[in-house]
Amino acid sequence: MKELIKKFTEVSSPSGREDRIRETIITEIKDHVDGYRVDALGNLIAWKKGTSGKKLLFDAHMDEIGVVVTHVDDNGFLRVEMIGGVSPYVLLGTRIKFETGVVGVVGVEGETGKEYAENIKSLAFDVIYVDIGATDKKDALQKAPIGTFGTYDATFLDHGKRLVSKAMDDRIACAILVQLAKELKEPKDDIYFVFSVQEEVGLVGASVAAFDIKPDMAIALDVTAGPDTPKAFKRMGFKLGAGPTIKIKDKASISSSQVVKKLTEVATKNGIPYQYEILIFGGTNARGYQLTGSGIASGTVSVPTRYVHTPHEMVDYDDVLHTVTLLKKLAEEGVV
Repeated sequence: MKELIKKFTEVSSPSGREDRIRETIITEIKDHVDGYRVDALGNLIAWKKGTSGKKLLFDAHMDEIGVVVTHVDDNGFLRVEMIGGVSPYVLLGTRIKFETGVVGVVGVEGETGKEYAENIKSLAFDVIYVDIGATDKKDALQKAPIGTFGTYDATFLDHGKRLVSKAMDDRIACAILVQLAKELKEPKDDIYFVFSVQEEVGLVGASVAAFDIKPDMAIALDVTAGPDTPKAFKRMGFKLGAGPTIKIKDKASISSSQVVKKLTEVATKNGIPYQYEILIFGGTNARGYQLTGSGIASGTVSVPTRYVHTPHEMVDYDDVLHTVTLLKKLAEEGVV
């Protein structure tokens, strides 16, 4: 499964430009489902038929955070705006790969030592730029015209038990759902695999994906910031390597008690390690499904992840495998 994770995370495909990752996912899942389609917004929806008449939806968002070119100066330096939650502090000094194929380095302004220090102290997108090695404005506009999207330029690292890459948020979930589709032979319910668009800019894809499906239960699969590093958030207690988390709540939604109970029962019955998650910030596509139609019982299963929204997001491979098993057992047992 590591090769699948590597393949997905190394695709550059930010919010609003999910075409590349969608096609990559289709090549991996098409022979393991009963059908698939792409809706008008760009969500990829695949399914496997069950026997109960019930519908269970699993969601993983395809997009990743990134930037978009907003201005090019006379010397060929690019100005950019964030797509999703990109911190200028994380961005500084990184490499950005644009959809045209050109790669740039992020720098910061400063005509004096004092100005440079002040800009670093109060870093904002107004004082950072991207250097793509252009000789002038004309050269830069040919390589990365205004409106060009870009993502972190970072590669997959396999440390054995721990895996590091850009875009684990949420390609790790995409890989888990594809692996689930490959392993799942006899689902009880109709299983819908939704690979949704534009989660990072407001849960956009999930807000429309389930209108025609109307599932009995929806589970968003995402990452959650691992609070197990030095001086990390002390009000949260989950950690890497202790199993997937069953979300109780975050800033965007409170998980359905029905979903929390069912996931807990399945994990306990099958000896699958799990943790409870109360996230003091952020949100997932579960909120989008809760608000769909007349409402859907929704919740989230998360993969604990360190350094979320950086070029080097870290997950535990055992947590990934246990997540596959948890979702597989749920699909085999059914929502009731």
